[in-house]
Amino acid sequence: MESTRQKKIARLLQKEISDVFMKEAKEYTIGALVTVSVVRVTPDLGLAKVYLSIFPGDKVEGVFNTIEENNHHIRFALGKRVGKQLRIIPELKFYVDDTLDYVENIDRLLNE
Repeated sequence: MESTRQKKIARLLQKEISDVFMKEAKEYTIGALVTVSVVRVTPDLGLAKVYLSIFPGDKVEGVFNTIEENNHHIRFALGKRVGKQLRIIPELKFYVDDTLDYVENIDRLLNE
């Protein structure tokens, strides 16, 4: 169960990482829409699991690989934004959030 502090930091990181993707990391998204759907922070606040929703679906692999390769640049940009609020900037681990694909698949199966 997440503590109140973990939840607050996760919300802060979600907002700021979204902002980084919109303003400073446009070249990593390669014309795709990247949304930070969920951020989960470990109890020691050392690791943040960032779940990304990438649209359109045919660009998921390329965009995700580019984001993974430039993880340190994204973390540095995040550190500039939240450095005054957090003592340690957590390591970022990115995951593809495929819940929308799952929902579309279930919807398609139900309509057949």
